[in-house]
Amino acid sequence: MAKLVPENHPALHTIAEEVTEEEIANGTIAKLVKDMKAALKTYDVDGYTAVAIAAPQIGVSKRVFIVEDQSNDRDSLPSFVAINPRITKTSRRTHLVGEGCLSVPDRYGQVRRHKNVTLRALDETGTEYERGAGGLLAQIIQHENDHLDGILFVDIAEEVFTKAELDARNQT
Repeated sequence: MAKLVPENHPALHTIAEEVTEEEIANGTIAKLVKDMKAALKTYDVDGYTAVAIAAPQIGVSKRVFIVEDQSNDRDSLPSFVAINPRITKTSRRTHLVGEGCLSVPDRYGQVRRHKNVTLRALDETGTEYERGAGGLLAQIIQHENDHLDGILFVDIAEEVFTKAELDARNQT
């Protein structure tokens, strides 16, 4: 089974390769998506569940991410696969939002993200689609897309803190 790679893994710090039509047709991407879903389901740290994962997070430098909310305590996010995704439009309005990451355990941060984005990508069958997103889903799309460009949230965060620092803040 695929596992999350450590923060220093090269796949997390390089621009991922485009997926080819052949990789979709021959089942390579179907297996990759299955492995990503399995890795996503195993994540549970201090009660936090995962909502999305990018291929580089399991050591595969391919331009694929999935959104599949593992939480039961909020309105569920839509589940989808994004192959060779491109953010084609962003709102002018941005906001500072809290983020964590499967690949950067025990650290959280404040990242400036666009409030709304439009994503164009291929689904797991190779069919192109476009979807708009706002709020949390827009944030997730930007975060996962960053992974495909070798960027971790700690690279662009305005502030980074540990879980202990976060817990101390929440108690005051």
